[in-house]
Amino acid sequence: MFKDIHRRFSDKDVGTSDRMDDSVEDEIQGKKKPNSNPILTKSASSISSSDNSSSESQKSTIGARATDSARLLKFTKVLSGTTIILDKLRELAWSGVPSYLRPTVWRLLLGYAPPNSDRRDGVLRRKRLEYLDCVAQYCEISDTERTDEEINMLRQIAVDCPRTVPDVPFFQQAAVQKSLERILYTWAIRHPASGYVQGINDLATPFLVVFLSEYLEGGVDNWSTLDLAPEKITNVEADCYWCLSKLLDGMQDHYTFAQPGIQRLVFKLKELVRRIDEPVSRHMEEQGLEFLQFAFRWFNCLLIREIPFHLVTRLWDTYLAEGDALPDFLVYIFASFLLTWSEQLQKLDFQEMVMFLQHLPTQNWTHLELEMVLSRAYMWHTMFNSSPSHLAS
Repeated sequence: MFKDIHRRFSDKDVGTSDRMDDSVEDEIQGKKKPNSNPILTKSASSISSSDNSSSESQKSTIGARATDSARLLKFTKVLSGTTIILDKLRELAWSGVPSYLRPTVWRLLLGYAPPNSDRRDGVLRRKRLEYLDCVAQYCEISDTERTDEEINMLRQIAVDCPRTVPDVPFFQQAAVQKSLERILYTWAIRHPASGYVQGINDLATPFLVVFLSEYLEGGVDNWSTLDLAPEKITNVEADCYWCLSKLLDGMQDHYTFAQPGIQRLVFKLKELVRRIDEPVSRHMEEQGLEFLQFAFRWFNCLLIREIPFHLVTRLWDTYLAEGDALPDFLVYIFASFLLTWSEQLQKLDFQEMVMFLQHLPTQNWTHLELEMVLSRAYMWHTMFNSSPSHLAS
């Protein structure tokens, strides 16, 4: 089946190995389905099953594929046009974006930067100035000019910022936390239907890292905002703010009162898992484990707290490539993520499952494990999305 529907893999910059575990190949034999995703209809490509080489030899192939240079050329060709064809860019980005192109590609995928290259610099300049005006209006004022609700919201943001991605020292820098605070508070004031909701702080972090990468070299562990001019910091903040706004525009009811959008997707996840893996679904039900007990955080923070941070931007390449279809596709990604541990879960009782799902063993994950999750998600989406009766209540 994957021979018709597989999306090309990618590593940190371009691609991971094209190889897959035999278990996944066995799982999909004889279930060939047509490719129903219009984004990838033109680019469906084949994969080969894995050989018997060791995991170390598999890792050595990452980034070494002959197609890496070809994919880079495709990105360059798509981005060099006067008017960028976004469908082609989404098709490429789904499988991972080269790190040095990621800031440009993300701005385009989110609709923050216009496809027309002649207008792009002017639009970005205007939007960055607009963000500065918002900061002056909302952030650079005294508490006497704020309502009690605004004061409480700002205090909650100030409490949450130091807790954001605590295992990455970069986010503990005072200047970074201040930037995050301004972004979140400005967004909350301008979106009163939801205001600030815990979890949105996590969603700003991939944007901060990606847009800072245009100005800072090396790994994020070695970054310091002290090396940046104030103008560059405000440009990064503005880009983060507008891209976060674009992302959240597509999932507004995830963060309004009672978060009904997340509740709806958690229900769909439960039904999808029941259809795909009835034994683990039955075991979880027998043990009294509700999906809301673990999956709510997954949807609220888009898995940022569940996987190593160095994998997050690659995952978000796929998120942003999905565009308006992202909320529904999250259900398939999270089903694939959960069922990575299907066998282990069936051996655990209620309390053990709760502890396991709160502290998933992903700390040593590489891009290879993430690509497997995305590949299964795409397979199941292709199989089931055109027959949504499996998600009916």
